[in-house]
Amino acid sequence: MESANRLQVRRLGQVDYQACWQAMQDFTEARDENTPDELWLLQHSRVFTQGRAGRAEHLLAPGDIPVVQVDRGGQVTYHGPGQIVGYVLVDLRRRGLSVRALVEAIEQSIVDTVASQGVRARPRPDAPGVYLDNGAKLAQLGLRVRRGCSFHGLSLNVDMDLEPFQRINPCGHAGLAVTDLRRVTGREQEIAALEDRLADEFSRQLRYTGWHEVSSHLPTSE
Repeated sequence: MESANRLQVRRLGQVDYQACWQAMQDFTEARDENTPDELWLLQHSRVFTQGRAGRAEHLLAPGDIPVVQVDRGGQVTYHGPGQIVGYVLVDLRRRGLSVRALVEAIEQSIVDTVASQGVRARPRPDAPGVYLDNGAKLAQLGLRVRRGCSFHGLSLNVDMDLEPFQRINPCGHAGLAVTDLRRVTGREQEIAALEDRLADEFSRQLRYTGWHEVSSHLPTSE
């Protein structure tokens, strides 16, 4: 079916974390073999999220930023304004993908997106995400798979307040340096253009016939 091979993209702006998390779960539970895959591009207000394997000692001093225990893999990370969050809602069985292959496709999509800004970055075999050659982390990754379908996804640091990363051991790594594209390039970054490029690269990595924008609202379960 042609529509199932074309990626749908929702550009959602700034969204409450809890509402978005619930919408991802509802979408995954309700979808069937004909439901097109989606990529949700958005930003969150300041929040720490702690994955299923999360350990309390990695939350150093959260202070006034809420901490949400979630069902994705991985440890603790931070979301906030100036960071592109991409939620990846993909039917892995239909696309013939393993979880590892999806992770690699997401990471390569980020690598190619930041390369368009002249930034050289790469994944690490021992820790999901995308890193500069000096070891600083530029993008985070954490997934959940249910009923053969993925949700949660990635976050790319674009132009944000990085101080909250000092309140945690990012992704469980004490002392890990975290940076963003504005600091690396020394120039302002356009969120919408980077979202477009990320959708392009993700669509290419997973061999969709293309992508198109749909509603700018979270889907509702019926």
